Amino acid sequence: MLEIEDRPSDSPYVARVWRGRGSGIERMRSVATSHWELVVWTHRGRVGVGVRGPETAASLADVPDDSESFGISFAHGTSMPHLPIPRLVDGQTDSRRATPRSFVLRGEEWALPDFDSAEQFVARLVRAGVLVRDPLVAEAVSGEVTGVGARSVQRRVVAATGLTRSTIRQIERARRAALLLRAGAVPLEVVHRLGYHDQPHLSRSLTRFVGRTATHLRRVDTAEPLSLLYKTDP
Repeated sequence: MLEIEDRPSDSPYVARVWRGRGSGIERMRSVATSHWELVVWTHRGRVGVGVRGPETAASLADVPDDSESFGISFAHGTSMPHLPIPRLVDGQTDSRRATPRSFVLRGEEWALPDFDSAEQFVARLVRAGVLVRDPLVAEAVSGEVTGVGARSVQRRVVAATGLTRSTIRQIERARRAALLLRAGAVPLEVVHRLGYHDQPHLSRSLTRFVGRTATHLRRVDTAEPLSLLYKTDP
């Protein structure tokens, strides 16, 4: 089975914090996400740490038996100047050295964070200049920005997130649609509620970003769990 727990954060740099444990399954469906993450995983005593970029399509991911993972999903607008996020879209870069106590980031050694200490760890990165935040990006993703040219806004969004505003909104809408369908909503209700043109439009979006049809989402499939990781409000 795949057990996943997640929580919100009071840090403006963080979207969600999550942790998971896999046992007795071989793979999971990883849903597209517009957020980049710092991920820590352990398996048979070995520890790995990586920075994972946004994912623009659903994919299958292997789940080693009795493995554990923990991640910090960063808010839109948060970035690492030394590691441009656009280069990591649909990809990942791993720390060259990680132990149960520490790992290397930007050539420096850092104490390994966990689910409960994520915000303290992020605060240390901010103080050291490893993490920066562009508030305009979060504003632009959630709505319209006045007083700044459209091209300038788009450049700043892409620089901080690796994605365009349109792609971010498509991904987030598909995730909300999946949650609504999982909660029992019928497809036509989701179409009207989230502004899809019609049911074929919803179907194409779900196939690309979630990797499941509306019918599949409305039934539980324990053989191949769906990992939404952090939950968005329906």
